[in-house]
Amino acid sequence: MSRKLVIILIAAILGFASTFLTGCANNAQTYGAYGAVGGGVIGAVAGGVGGAVAGAAIGGGVGYVIGNEEDKH
Repeated sequence: MSRKLVIILIAAILGFASTFLTGCANNAQTYGAYGAVGGGVIGAVAGGVGGAVAGAAIGGGVGYVIGNEEDKH
């Protein structure tokens, strides 16, 4: 297994675990965290470190917006 893949998998596992350990207060925070982890992993695979940062930012923002709408209902 390549070093890059191991780092990506560890980051994904820690990201998902952190949402359960911190106990997110609402859907916006939870969805934002999941979106950031998912976007970061996809971005890292597609474009390395820069892709991971961009993917995490976009995924986190989209997840937060969706979760915020869920919280309104």
